[in-house]
Amino acid sequence: MVLTRNRLSHFFISALLLLCSHSAMAEKVYTLKFATLLPTGTSWTNTFDNWIKEVESKSQGRLKFKMYPGGIMGDEPDVLRKIRKGQLHGGLFSGYGIGRIYSPARILELPFLFQNTNESDYVRKKLMPEIEVGFRESGFELIGWPEVGFIHFFSKHKIQSIDDLKNSRIWLWQGDPLGEALFDAANIKPVPLSIIDVYSQLSAKHGSIDTVYMSTFGAIALQWYSKVNYATHISVTNAIGAVIISNAFFTKLPKDLQQLLKETGEVASTAIREQTRKENATSKQLLIDNGVEFLWDWDEVNMEEFIDIRDKAAAHLIKTNYIPKDFFEKTRFHLNQYRSNSKTSKPKN
Repeated sequence: MVLTRNRLSHFFISALLLLCSHSAMAEKVYTLKFATLLPTGTSWTNTFDNWIKEVESKSQGRLKFKMYPGGIMGDEPDVLRKIRKGQLHGGLFSGYGIGRIYSPARILELPFLFQNTNESDYVRKKLMPEIEVGFRESGFELIGWPEVGFIHFFSKHKIQSIDDLKNSRIWLWQGDPLGEALFDAANIKPVPLSIIDVYSQLSAKHGSIDTVYMSTFGAIALQWYSKVNYATHISVTNAIGAVIISNAFFTKLPKDLQQLLKETGEVASTAIREQTRKENATSKQLLIDNGVEFLWDWDEVNMEEFIDIRDKAAAHLIKTNYIPKDFFEKTRFHLNQYRSNSKTSKPKN
């Protein structure tokens, strides 16, 4: 009788401990520390705010975000370093940061390769499964693929030729292999700086730079437009972007939270990509209304000169394996396939 009571007592205690354990697991809260260069108050960060609210609501508070906007965690290499150390868990990155995670993905912003966004969208969809694997093998989960948009030159003086660029004190995002290859191919000597230092150097009376490159929306968001007088109609490339989370954080999440992040993150990133394309167009007009004069249009461009620069830059990137040759050839195959099917030939900005 005593033995039976003891067994029953142990059974109820074990059941109670098991119940408490499941309850504690169900209520565990995960905090995702996320950084971006974008300042608060932009349409991008507003979309991210809505995404965060959706995730926190649908997870019933089990997954929360701690946002660090406006570059307060440093330039993209600084953010990546902090993610790898576990001080941060994720971030929004441009092609520059993407190149430090999985450099082949930057084939999607090789200058003067795509003639319009229909082409780049088609090729991106073909390459994306391989890119996702590349991110994962590099220690990151790719959550979404927004877009920075078409990149223009902005300057304190008129830019109407490559010679004008050669005579400029043009900024280079410090440590960017693609930018280095492009400027070297064009015989342009840039000034390497962290993106964090661009505004102060543009503002200074005797600053080290007088020319930068950015999307029209980005030039407004970062306030660079207020320090320049001119911009180019031509765009160098359609710059990419990525929302990433470290595998170290992502794999610790329960499966339902992983799925929630992936599904909602992709939707939010797609919304940003579509929104960016519209906002870059309206931002261009806003810049014009604020006194920025746009010069150097496509009908004034020697495309053969541009293509020669692109091919020299591509050859260097392939030689250094920043963009492997087989990945480059795969991209050209998909691009030629699209052009053959659609017979698209007219360049668009």
